[in-house]
Amino acid sequence: MTTFQRARSEEQREVRRRAILDAAAAMLAEMPVAQVTLNELSRRVGLAKSNVLRYFESREAVLLELLDSAWQEWLAEMEAELPGAIDASAPLGERADQLAAALASSLAARPVLCDLLSAQAAVLERNVSTEVALQYKRAAMADVTRLGRLVHRYLDELSEHDAERLAAGTVLVAGALWAHAQPSAAALAAYEADPALAVLRVDFTATLREVAEVLIAGLLARSSR
Repeated sequence: MTTFQRARSEEQREVRRRAILDAAAAMLAEMPVAQVTLNELSRRVGLAKSNVLRYFESREAVLLELLDSAWQEWLAEMEAELPGAIDASAPLGERADQLAAALASSLAARPVLCDLLSAQAAVLERNVSTEVALQYKRAAMADVTRLGRLVHRYLDELSEHDAERLAAGTVLVAGALWAHAQPSAAALAAYEADPALAVLRVDFTATLREVAEVLIAGLLARSSR
């Protein structure tokens, strides 16, 4: 644990903010969002809880900033990976399936992002000010737009608007699916006790891929009308 002196300049304040974000990111690599507490974050970063709150108004504000960072990292990864995952000369149906598979597998490889998305609406947006909510929502809109443009690059049969709808829908579903794909100990025991219930278990990657395929097919069918 590091003990900090009081920050007296903007540069020092930024160092504190970065240290808090880095400590929270390290915690997310070890535990789910639900187990990240302000007390433990304060202990790890070497500041009193009241001092952490000088830089971020709440635990949720810290996590929303990390969610935006995780979005940015994922989008950069997608921009690098999609050229090798999608055959731009393939027929529409093949490109659509390749895109759905790439989106699903890439999100599955980022459990921290998926966990944060899962907690976004129900938890992370519930203990922040309007200012923090505005900042995050504007960043999220920009992220969806960026992903939509990337989708449109490989599925230009979709309008730009529909490409953004596909982007937003895929991420929304990913957050919802993630919670169901991480069953509790009691649910796991129930599946073991009654094998007939195993059909209720959700495979995150396969299910997200299927949903993305359906979203693409539906948007294409409607646009053709």
